[in-house]
Amino acid sequence: MPAEHALSLGSALDADVILVGGGLANGLIAWRMWQARPDVHVLLLEAGATLGGNHTWSFHPTDLSAAQRAWIAPLVAHRWDAHEVVFPQCRRVLRGGYASLTSDRFHAQLSAALGNRVRYGVPVASLTPTQVRLADGGVLRAGAVIDGRGLRRSPALSLGHQKFLGQELELREPHGLAHPLLMDAGVDQHDGYRFVYVLPFTATTLLVEDTYYADATTLDVPVLRARIARYVQRHGWQVRRVLREEQGVLPIVLSGDVQAFWREAAGVPCSGLAAGLFHPTTGYSLPDAVALAELLAVQSDLSAAALFQAVRRHAQERWRARGFFRLLNRMLFRSAQPHQRWKVMQRFYGLPESLIARFYAAQLHPLDKLRIVAGKPPVPLGAALRAALDRPSSGRVEVHQ
Repeated sequence: MPAEHALSLGSALDADVILVGGGLANGLIAWRMWQARPDVHVLLLEAGATLGGNHTWSFHPTDLSAAQRAWIAPLVAHRWDAHEVVFPQCRRVLRGGYASLTSDRFHAQLSAALGNRVRYGVPVASLTPTQVRLADGGVLRAGAVIDGRGLRRSPALSLGHQKFLGQELELREPHGLAHPLLMDAGVDQHDGYRFVYVLPFTATTLLVEDTYYADATTLDVPVLRARIARYVQRHGWQVRRVLREEQGVLPIVLSGDVQAFWREAAGVPCSGLAAGLFHPTTGYSLPDAVALAELLAVQSDLSAAALFQAVRRHAQERWRARGFFRLLNRMLFRSAQPHQRWKVMQRFYGLPESLIARFYAAQLHPLDKLRIVAGKPPVPLGAALRAALDRPSSGRVEVHQ
């Protein structure tokens, strides 16, 4: 946007756009605005001492366009040219690449680039589309406020959960892994579908996450730590020290009423999980966060009303396009017994690699969908058919044909 058309800040405004929450989605919006719209005054508010919290975000190169991969490249901490999955009756190396952002690198790059556009240690008490009230009583005003503080718990959404505990470990000897283990489901099954996720950061450091597709959100941290220790011991790895620990509970959408979900936002533009922008089945949020950052960076009207309309329209379009994924989620959570859910995933990973890549990118072709559900189902047929019909709290039936 030419400088003469930029929003002019009067004495009543503290910024053109205030981003509340310094997580992945808002961080990427600020980063992209800094790159493409330096004339726009963006203010990023973070309650903690660093941006990005304590997280690792990953993606496949095919999840993004070449242009998108280029502009986030400085934020990427690790890249691999292959990844692997392990199941009781299947082991497979996939040649598609994989990449990860770490919160340490995310904070270092963004804080250096954005400078005083970021404020730390400023918890927010409440907000409206154009105003932020801080916990200390202060008030900030902007043309638009974007809420990126995480998932809004809503009666309009029916959810399962992907929950995990991860430890970044420094080993005494090299681990010998050449690429990530995205799913090692050759482990005892507990609390739903369980797998271990392993990222080899260096020759002697690993991120090991014990992960569950589960109905409940409860994380028994001591139990999960013990399971990670047993997994590491089983592989013969000797731990020198635990460098850090992260944990999370990601939403897996089963069904919902997207119109009601957005009515609850009360006109406040949202980002990331708060906007429902994440892959419905995998829980991956980075590709959607990249797409939203690009969308906002080209908006000529940065008023709260215009941004709310743009984000809501974008999120609702993605919701409508992803009904098949919610159907698969219901089959996983409601058709398969918890200790048998791994069979659904094992069958999926026997499909062509190109189809698997399109699945992660949420860009399935009609024939891909047919291929996924064709043949003998790994769950009882009657239960699978019942899962195809779902009645969320709104009373509507969500059907994917």
